[in-house]
Amino acid sequence: MTPVLSVQGLSVRFRMRGGSFVSAVTDARFDLAAGECLALVGESGCGKSVLASALLGLLPQNAETAGSALLGDIDLLTADERTLARTVRGRRVGLVPQSPAAHLTPVRTVRSQLEETLRQLAGVRRPKLRAAAESAAERAAFPAGHLDRYPHQLSGGLAQRAATALALIGDAPLLLADEPTTGLDRDLVDRTVDELRRHVGDDRALLLITHDLAAAERIADRVAVMYASRIVELADADAFFGTPGPRHPYARGLLDALPEREFTPIPGMPPELSALPGGCAFAARCSAADEACGAVPEPVDQVACHHPHPAALLEAPRA
Repeated sequence: MTPVLSVQGLSVRFRMRGGSFVSAVTDARFDLAAGECLALVGESGCGKSVLASALLGLLPQNAETAGSALLGDIDLLTADERTLARTVRGRRVGLVPQSPAAHLTPVRTVRSQLEETLRQLAGVRRPKLRAAAESAAERAAFPAGHLDRYPHQLSGGLAQRAATALALIGDAPLLLADEPTTGLDRDLVDRTVDELRRHVGDDRALLLITHDLAAAERIADRVAVMYASRIVELADADAFFGTPGPRHPYARGLLDALPEREFTPIPGMPPELSALPGGCAFAARCSAADEACGAVPEPVDQVACHHPHPAALLEAPRA
């Protein structure tokens, strides 16, 4: 079956003053099938949101891309702005943005924006618009009593829910949710990601970009772990969060840092994307690093590491 989205060799770099380049995404590869939720996780600054912007054609002018990102018959990396604006955004790809305030029109109420989107994407006409807008708001747990407010009158959490409501209207084949739980308490996090998960169907898929591992565990089918511009592990969610667990040392460190697990932080800090080391970018923080880590590891069995945790060892019963 043809995937909803096929990303192959996607790389993004930014040209800086003086002619130097900063690599924000390097050789990302994954397929996203209909009916699937893929969670892209990692620390802030690893390149997750840049990848999302590349898929939507929202990169700044100093960005250069390579590779491909096929959404049906459209390569999102080479499509022109007219195609992206009229065919892709909202219709083929729904976006729950990381910064909703920047995506909501400041001079229009939430109700007005929902009604306009319903007209454009769902073909709803008066007199059904008002009820349809309230239904769309309820779908994202946005309170009806705030529909006639302007974006600046909303809290961060309410703005996030308004943006989620707008993104869900078109029932796009691909829903791209970039940190959709920012500013929400735990109950609303669960309700929001559950609603995003319900979007997934026979012909629809969800790419969830998040640092909230609990949210990823709740709804993801697979997990892609990103570190210093590269996807370093791609695994089934059940195996990743359960047994045998992650195989990349960084991915294991992310889980071990959770309060409900070992609550042990990963030592050190991730490298700046403008100053990536020549070999494995995680080597300086890894207890297993040796001379082999002076070279960039190639992915083997979906893990890019010279010393991955062996699956057989991880599956052995603990003493």
